Amino acid sequence: MTMDNALRGALLFSALDDEAAQALRASMSEHKASKGAVIFAEGDPGDRLYVVMQGKVKLGSQSTDGRENMFAVLGPGEMFGELSLFDPSPRQATAIALTDVTLLGLGNEALQPWLTGRPEVAIGLLRALARRMRKSHDSLSDLVFTDVPGRVAKALLELARKFGQVEADGMRVNHDLTQEELAQLVGASRETVNKALADFAHRGWIVLEQKSVLITEIERLERRAH
Repeated sequence: MTMDNALRGALLFSALDDEAAQALRASMSEHKASKGAVIFAEGDPGDRLYVVMQGKVKLGSQSTDGRENMFAVLGPGEMFGELSLFDPSPRQATAIALTDVTLLGLGNEALQPWLTGRPEVAIGLLRALARRMRKSHDSLSDLVFTDVPGRVAKALLELARKFGQVEADGMRVNHDLTQEELAQLVGASRETVNKALADFAHRGWIVLEQKSVLITEIERLERRAH
């Protein structure tokens, strides 16, 4: 995805005409972060939202006993940090560059004129928040009602939707996650997730590679996810 396509794909820009989109783009600042860099940490002041232009960002938090939980892996065209625009409380998650990333940041003060002068921008942000809430609800439901293999299948399909590339043998998903990070995303132990992945591979549904997976039987994976 090109940077221009990523920008137009963001809900913040989707309802704007080209002239307005360029004006909003001009009010945003570009940020680059190297792999592993903390973009913001849980508890930091929330003063801006970000749009991913290139690369991947992971969002997560840490419990009081040190355990880590990952909420999402975001790619080009996706926003994060937008909750701070409506609630000035400290950040509730940590954002880390999963790969080298290019971001566009929009400060709260710079956004205010757009919210009052262009209602479609506010609608785009509300849609983004609604999607985030729906995703959180679905994740909670999965933890209660779906077994670990089903959650693994669903996570792979979600990563494929965002980052998959069609190849002759199937869908290539370069997710850039370690085994531990994939387990955090699923909300299960690494051992249990690895067992599910090994079972899928044994059945011929996927081919496992380092920080990537080739999905060869996507329909079977979709059935297992439900």
